[in-house]
Amino acid sequence: MRNKFNKSLLTCGVVAAMCAGAAFASSHREAPYIGKYPQLDGTDFYMFKSYEPGREDYVTILANYNPVQAAYGGPNYFPLDSAGLYEIHIDNDGDAEEDLTFQFRFSNEEVSGGTVKLPVGSGENQKMISASLKNVGELSAADETGLNQIESYTMTRVDGDRRRGNKRKVVDANSGQDSFRKPFDYSGTKTFGGPGQYTAYADSFVHDTQIPGCDAPGRVFVGQRSEGFKIALGEVFDLVNFVPIEGDSAPGAGDGGGFNGGVTQDENRNILAKNNVTTIAIEVHKDCLTGDGNGVIGGWTTSSLRQATILNRRPTLARPEIGLGGWTQVSRLGNFLVNELVIGFPDKDRFNSSEPNGDGRFLDYVTHPVLPEIIDSLFNGPVNATLGTSIDNLAPSNVPRQDLVTGFLTGFPGVNQLATVTPSEMLRLNTNFDAVPREAQHPLGVAAGDVAGFPNGRRPGDDAVDIALRVVMGALCHDVPLGEGGALINLGLCAPEDAPVGGAALTDGAPISAKDFDNTFPYLLTPYPGSPTDAPIPTPKN
Repeated sequence: MRNKFNKSLLTCGVVAAMCAGAAFASSHREAPYIGKYPQLDGTDFYMFKSYEPGREDYVTILANYNPVQAAYGGPNYFPLDSAGLYEIHIDNDGDAEEDLTFQFRFSNEEVSGGTVKLPVGSGENQKMISASLKNVGELSAADETGLNQIESYTMTRVDGDRRRGNKRKVVDANSGQDSFRKPFDYSGTKTFGGPGQYTAYADSFVHDTQIPGCDAPGRVFVGQRSEGFKIALGEVFDLVNFVPIEGDSAPGAGDGGGFNGGVTQDENRNILAKNNVTTIAIEVHKDCLTGDGNGVIGGWTTSSLRQATILNRRPTLARPEIGLGGWTQVSRLGNFLVNELVIGFPDKDRFNSSEPNGDGRFLDYVTHPVLPEIIDSLFNGPVNATLGTSIDNLAPSNVPRQDLVTGFLTGFPGVNQLATVTPSEMLRLNTNFDAVPREAQHPLGVAAGDVAGFPNGRRPGDDAVDIALRVVMGALCHDVPLGEGGALINLGLCAPEDAPVGGAALTDGAPISAKDFDNTFPYLLTPYPGSPTDAPIPTPKN
């Protein structure tokens, strides 16, 4: 790898970036109000150097919405909200304000020529009646004649302020059209001609894009994907109904050494294995994102609704409601889990409606994190029993956590800090670092010497939960394998006695790695089918 960097400095950034977002699940139903609008609920946000062979100069950004989709949830399945505005924001100079935004608007309409009609009755009593379902025949990339409703979307580039900036439509690089199609959700194997056929169908909706002001063509895909986040979700929110220590939640042969654990974990703990999400995926050349900055970009995704909604008394498929007033942000996501388990309950809706340049109001949640105290209250006895210790308080004692402020809100110089430093919460990616091929990626990212991984951006195969859980409890107060040749060193951030369980191999017991995902855009797997109910879990196609 050609990049030169200071491992100690880089790992300092790991501490805060992970601790601030540390918890046990991705951002599903993270605040009271957004639970009313699942179509607009951002669940995961990924931003990384593309590692598909031949695309290493590109950045891939994935924004997942509409969580916990039961694959069998027909007959309407899971369209995105035609009344909503979905956005991906990029800050490339560090003022905590968007310099570049990609906006997505969706429409749900009858197919051209009207819905499929079927003959009912005979002779003079026969009438042609519109079919009651979204599809009445098999579908494929070559033939969608049995489909009654199509979803399409527009993609717009906005330079400067998201509302007042310069707006230009992104077009299909091949057809020149400014409207893109979204595939029908995976209703089942019969609809798509048998197992494996949906993959080819969905792949036909990966569009080459021509982005105004960008010389290199990009790619876009919006559609249903298999839920890529692995977690024992039910047990987690049942007051974490397991002891998150290797040997209990994840029996295996790990060496118990912080980031060095190599356990055999239990795939059955991943309760989301048969659930899907909807992904907005874009691939953009890095030079089109970095602007005049230092090569580091900050990113986050939001969704918004009009300030007022009037129900249409005579609703149509295309217009069941009428939105009035300005756009009002209802969801925000940069680093995972910030809203769930960092932001206090009274401020969760406020955080979702806020922008990064106002994050100073949430500072106390970072300097005095509650999560370690919750872990102590839940697991003090069981963890002591598992480790054979008698620790009074499992939580790190180095409070206030000024290290978290640096990593979570500012980034580190030469690593993931933007050209100007404005404290703010966002996912930061240094585009100057090389992409790491899938086969060489480490699920523990930077902490294991893989500088293209979390928290330098986030890839689908980064095991953010295990990393975050270990770091929030003080793993980096202990020796870590970041010296020359992997030698163990202490970073001087805090002392081992500040973090009594910082050396324990904490885990949620649901493994994840790059091998669980495709090696090509959009990386997340084909969704789980609605039928049959015993279909196998999706596996990588390449």
